[in-house]
Amino acid sequence: MMTDHLPRRSGGRTARDTTRRADAEFDALFLAHYTGVFRQAYRVTGNAQEAEDLAQETFVRLYRQPFDPDRDHNVRAWLLKVVTNLAFNAIRGNRRRDKREDAVFDDRAAVPDPADVAVRRDEQTMVREVLYSLPERQARLLFLRHAGLSYNELANALDVAPGSVGTLLARAHTAFADAFQEAAAGPAGGNNDDT
Repeated sequence: MMTDHLPRRSGGRTARDTTRRADAEFDALFLAHYTGVFRQAYRVTGNAQEAEDLAQETFVRLYRQPFDPDRDHNVRAWLLKVVTNLAFNAIRGNRRRDKREDAVFDDRAAVPDPADVAVRRDEQTMVREVLYSLPERQARLLFLRHAGLSYNELANALDVAPGSVGTLLARAHTAFADAFQEAAAGPAGGNNDDT
């Protein structure tokens, strides 16, 4: 019987006869082995729908598999090997997909409130405006320090003595803080006309 081995195909037939015989052999193999292949996929995945898909994919591969017609083949062993490999690949794929989905959902949870984004953008605009209102050397000193330059690198970039960078930086910080507080407070001396 054809349940354990793929029989040898004999020569001397027409292409149509060979195709019919191959289809009949495939149908017989499918009927004989589908339940075992499905069970193996279900054992590995634990999911009936996924096991059914994997069993179908296994038989598609069998249909496309060019076996040597001059040899007997242990089709059952081949089918179980293929479905087991497909099932483990599906599990790995599901784990990767789950990790990607978790990352997406984590990113969505980390998305800030649009109001917070607007406030932060307004603050950034105000910081830039305050920096641009400072004397050029103080603004450049703050920009470069914020970019990570060391005191020696700042001294070279601004063409000042290395010993004076700390003092210049402290003055620039103070000037920035004062200008920022003034800008955040809004126009000074606002009118209070409650009459």
